[in-house]
Order: sequence, then C-alpha cells, then structure tokens
Amino acid sequence: MANSSKNDVRKRIHTRIRRRVLGTIERPRLAVFRSLNHIYAQVIDDRKGATLVAASSLEKKAGVAVGGNLAGAKAIGKLVAERAKEKGISKVVFDRGGYLYHGRVKALADAAREAGLEF
Repeated sequence: MANSSKNDVRKRIHTRIRRRVLGTIERPRLAVFRSLNHIYAQVIDDRKGATLVAASSLEKKAGVAVGGNLAGAKAIGKLVAERAKEKGISKVVFDRGGYLYHGRVKALADAAREAGLEF
C-alpha cells in the first residue's frame, strides 16, 4: 500500500461508503464524480442498475464554462436537482464518491439542497 495513488485511496474509501449507501426507487443515490476540469452528478437506482438523471459540466445546456471550480459545481448541483424534480424525485441519498465533503463536492450538495432535493 505504500505506492497507493490518491485515486487508489479514494476508490478504497468509495467502496467502503458504497457498502452502506444504496439507492432505491423511493430514494435513489446522488453520486458525484469530479475531475480536475469537470464535475459530474448522477441520480441512480441501484436496484435496477439504472441512471435516472444526470448532469455534468461538459454539457452545453449546463451553461458552465469550467466545471473545475465552485461556480461550476453549484450550477451542476442546481441542474441535477431540477432534472430530478421533473422526474418526481425529491429525496435522495448522497454519495460523495470517496471525496472529502469539502469544496466542490460540498458546493454541489448545497446547491442541490437549495434547489429542492432532500438528503
């Protein structure tokens, strides 16, 4: 384990989180992935293995020039919450993807809450 990369450590933490966090049709999982330049969010029903709603900073509709900052994360959080509300989803469980609940991950979660998602 001495040569573990940051991403290896994150994946191990994410595996540990996923043991407890399960998305159902009543309460799907809001999963976050961030890269250096972009941020992605999906609302997933794990029982079916299906993505119900998704949003990312790569989309032209998102209106985000760069997703690698707080403003981009807030925009994607708001967008994924609006799309979830359109599909009748109001409650989710939050999956931080092994990242610290800080910075862009926290900004996305806060924006999703402000837009009406409960978690």
